[in-house]
Parts: sequence; C-alpha cells; structure tokens
Amino acid sequence: MGAVAEEVSEQAYNELVAIRREKLRGLQEAGNDPFELTSYPQADFAAEVKESFVDVPEGEQGRSVCMAGRMMSKRVMGKASFADLRDTTGNIQLYVRRDDVGVEEYQAFKKFDIGDIIGVRGFVFRTKMGEISVHVTEIVLLSKSLLPLPEKFHGLKDREARYRQRYVDLIVNPEVRKTFEVRSKFIRHMRNYLDERGYMEVETPVLNTIAGGAAARPFVTHHNTLDIDMYMRIATELPLKRLIVGGIDRVYEIGRIFRNEGMDPKHNPEFTTVELYQAYADFHTMMDIAEGILSSAALELLGGYEVEWLGEKIDLTPGWRRLTMVDAVKEYAGIDFGAISDNAQAVAAAEAIGVELPEAADPTWGNALYACFDQRVEEKLIQPTFITMYPVEVSPLTKRSPQDKRLTERFELFICHSEMANAYSELNDPIDQRERFVKQAEQRERGDDEAEMLDEDFLTALEYGMPPTGGMGMGIDRCVMLLTNSSTIREVILFPTMKPID
Repeated sequence: MGAVAEEVSEQAYNELVAIRREKLRGLQEAGNDPFELTSYPQADFAAEVKESFVDVPEGEQGRSVCMAGRMMSKRVMGKASFADLRDTTGNIQLYVRRDDVGVEEYQAFKKFDIGDIIGVRGFVFRTKMGEISVHVTEIVLLSKSLLPLPEKFHGLKDREARYRQRYVDLIVNPEVRKTFEVRSKFIRHMRNYLDERGYMEVETPVLNTIAGGAAARPFVTHHNTLDIDMYMRIATELPLKRLIVGGIDRVYEIGRIFRNEGMDPKHNPEFTTVELYQAYADFHTMMDIAEGILSSAALELLGGYEVEWLGEKIDLTPGWRRLTMVDAVKEYAGIDFGAISDNAQAVAAAEAIGVELPEAADPTWGNALYACFDQRVEEKLIQPTFITMYPVEVSPLTKRSPQDKRLTERFELFICHSEMANAYSELNDPIDQRERFVKQAEQRERGDDEAEMLDEDFLTALEYGMPPTGGMGMGIDRCVMLLTNSSTIREVILFPTMKPID
C-alpha cells in the first residue's frame, strides 16, 4: 500500500486507486493514453517566471509560456478553475477557463487527479488577489498518477516511510529537496577547491582482493569467473597512495565506501567520502585544507560561518583549535599521559576513571590514552577542534612523531562530538609498515575482524619509494548534516539502507 495519511482507511484508499485506474482505462479506450506521449516542449519554469514577471498595461497580454510539472492542487469552480503546478524550481498557480481551453479540454481537465503530470501553454498575469499566475490556453495530461499522494495537511511524516519512498517524500515535502541541493553544491564546491589547488580526480576499484586502508569490517562478495571472494572497499587510501608512488603528486577521489557495521544516526553501511593525498606535504597541510573546505563552503552556500547543528551553535570562522590527544585527555579527563611512561601505570590510570580497553587491544600506554580520549573526551568537543598526535597502536598507516615514537602525526577533526575528517603524515617506510601490518594481522587472529589485512602489493609499492605525503579522508555525509542541520545521516542520503519490509 502506498504512503497515505493515517486518516484514509485501506478500503477508501483502494477505492481511490480503483477510480484512477478506471479513468486511465477510459482515456486509453478513447485513444488518449497519456503514457504514449514521449516528450513535451517545456521551456519555462515557475521560479524564473515569477522572478521576471512585469505587469503589463491593461488590454495587453503578458509573456507567453510553455510549462510542465505535477499538479499539486485543483479548485474547480464551474466554468473556471484554479490549480497549482509544481516543476523542478517551485510552484505556480494556473487559471483554467472553459472558454479559453475549449469545452472538451476543460471537461478532461476536471477529471485530472492531484499528482498527475500535466503540460500547459498560456500567458502570465497577476490575479486580483495579487498572485502571479498562468492564464492557461492549452492543457494536456502527460502522465497519469495511479496512486493518491499523502493527504495535503498531514503529508508524509513517518520517517521510515519517507526514507523508503524518497520519491514521495520529495513530492510532498519540497523542503527535503533543499537538503540535497546543498549536498550537490557542497560536492561541487569541494571539487572546485581541490581542482584549483592542482589535484587530479581519479577512480579506484570498489571490488578488491584485500580490504585495506581502515579499521572496519568489510562486505564480502564472490566473483564467479575468477572463483574468488572479494571485498567491497572500506577506504580508497591504499590505491590512492599507490598513485602517489607513481608520480601523481596531488590526487583525490570522491566515492562510495562500504562497511559491514552497525547503523545509527551517524552511520550508514554505504556512505560517501573524499580522500586526498599530496606529496611533499604533511598533516598540517591537511588541517589547512579541511578547515578551508568547510569554512569556505559555509560562507559560499549559507552566506556565513555560523551554523546550527544538533542543538548547538557552531562557529566555522577560520582559525580552529588544534589540540594534541595528550593535552585533550589532560584537559577533559584529568589524566596527564605526558607524565606517564609505563604501560601498566597508563592502563591503571585509565581504569581509575572507569575506562576499559577493548578486549583485543594490548595493554599499552597508547591504547590506554586512546581509550580515555574515545570514552571521556570526544563527546565534549563541540566547536571545530583538530585532535592531533594519535598513538601508533591505532594508526597503522601513519608516520611516527620524531619527538615521541609512541605517537603519530595524525589528526581527526571533531565538530559537535562528531568525527568529520581523519588525516595523516603518511607512513612511507616499507619496513615499519610491514611490522605494523603484522601486528594488525595478529589482532585479527585474536578476533578483531576490523584490523588491517596485510597488503603485499602495497608494501611493494612503498619499496619503490613514496615521497613524504599528507593524506586525508573527509565524510561528505556528515559535512552535509552540518550544513543542513540534519540530525541523522538518513536525512542526507537519498536512499539510505533500510531493513526490508516482510
């Protein structure tokens, strides 16, 4: 059953559907099948027609237009009627009079249903009530809507129904379209930002024999011809860094990522990221780019740096805070890991504030530091904050800090306790990289199915030599959530993953 208002019973709904199908049958028998039409010369659009309207002297006819769209309302009043036409730019009122369109066309129009796709010709005028409208001289049914739209005043409110039937959601909740317009403009803005800085956009495989580049559980599929299991990519990092080795010094990819993990307001099994890599740069360069992309996007798309998200007022004015993880844990959790060097002492300090290490994690200083940050600090980061210098245990692809070999040159960007970006000074030492891959493989053997797999071809690439490189991944869905004040990732993905209805 289609998405209809709760007030409409199943019996009444079925009767409405039957009436519409009977109307279609009548049209087809009369040789007027609307589904046989192949095109319509749509030349004018609601928003532009209204914006460019100029009143003409009495006795003169206004601008002629040819428009098409969905009929969203109809008010029949004897020999003249009003209707609302919605096209891709908005709504415009139609004035349909029997003496202008002809008796047969007018009678046919009176049988049109809300939701039908129609085409009209006419001229633009202003009604006595002051509304810019189209005085229709020709009207034609272009496509028949066989299912009634949700009831006008109640609309499609159920979130599950909205996400499952996004096409209905877009019809009856036009404000939803604005979210996806912002998404499209943000991606375009990001492309322009990177292209202007000399980056090349590329495409890398979605299907891989090894799932690498992130700590995540992959989707597994089977290639029949090769008779091998393959993984849908969990990141684009390793192929892109191979291109850095190959001499493409600035490279990025905007694409879909797939992770076989839980679903919540911030996570969908398939989501969109941008990953970018720049030779002869480091994670400080990536911080500048992350800040530049988001702050300039807010200014260009929203007109200012102030946004509201998840009930908080966020200031995206450039100059975001940069804080090491050690300093963040000291400030927000009260433990100074900078004064601790012993593994057992670090784990004990974490346990003293109720922080437990994951079962598969070794009881080390680095794992204790990260657990304290993850469980006690992240939720407190509201304004844009770069958390830097992550433990090597949780950063298998990152270059160690020259000042402290327990840490890596990595940052994550947090806004409103949400991770927005992750970046490294990329590890380019193939010997160190192999050792870290081996440790990750040992974690997998202990039951951590999110640990990195050992990628021999990537190690071979590093052995040919990769320059010092800065790299970053940024979640596009979460950026759009921020820019549109959306509380769940499903609001910014046109077709989010849904559990099937039995």
